[in-house]
Amino acid sequence: MYVLVSILILVVCVLLALVVLVQNSKGGGLASNFAGSSQIMSVRKTADFLEKATWTLAIALLVLSLFSVFVIPRYTGVNRQQTQQTQQAPMQPMHNN
Repeated sequence: MYVLVSILILVVCVLLALVVLVQNSKGGGLASNFAGSSQIMSVRKTADFLEKATWTLAIALLVLSLFSVFVIPRYTGVNRQQTQQTQQAPMQPMHNN
């Protein structure tokens, strides 16, 4: 489950970076080039779509990051029996040679 969430986080990060790079920045950017070549969507509709995509991907990244906290495997490295044995055994003094 943790691997799946990690892969989803990476995919969302890549998509978010691409969407941010395509957006207009003060009158320029890649979005204006795409909108000029196709007459299907106007420049404003392209900007609206990119803004909604940015917000959606940002919220998805936040939710996946918070969800990953709950699915992280937790290994303590020692089991309960080893812990009980070390608590019962007396400490041996260390001798320096």
